[in-house]
Amino acid sequence: MPQIPRLKKRRQFLAAAASKQKHVAKGMIVQARRRQADEPSAPALAGRIALGFTASKKVGNAVARNRAKRRLRAVAHEVLAGMPQSAVDLVLIARQETLVRDYAKLKQDFERAAKRLLGPETTPPAN
Repeated sequence: MPQIPRLKKRRQFLAAAASKQKHVAKGMIVQARRRQADEPSAPALAGRIALGFTASKKVGNAVARNRAKRRLRAVAHEVLAGMPQSAVDLVLIARQETLVRDYAKLKQDFERAAKRLLGPETTPPAN
């Protein structure tokens, strides 16, 4: 599986939130932002989807937050592996439901979010 670039700086997460493009599902919240070609990070990411993951203390203690982020990472890598790439930043935000939601439904939540936020040209392949 190819490595998917990660968002690591606070300003990247804030930029995604400021774009006001989001999809809310039971298992997660997904925020999206299209990257401009003239941004400093644009050449390094070269038109690829970049991911960021976050979980607040509402999700639970440190162990629960890390588990939620691991589940989100697994879902994102599985769904995005077969998708065409585009210059987009995606931030996946864990919810309390992320911990207990069935993995197939969590994956379905992300597929719907990707279809809505990234457009029909990047629809995940059907299983």
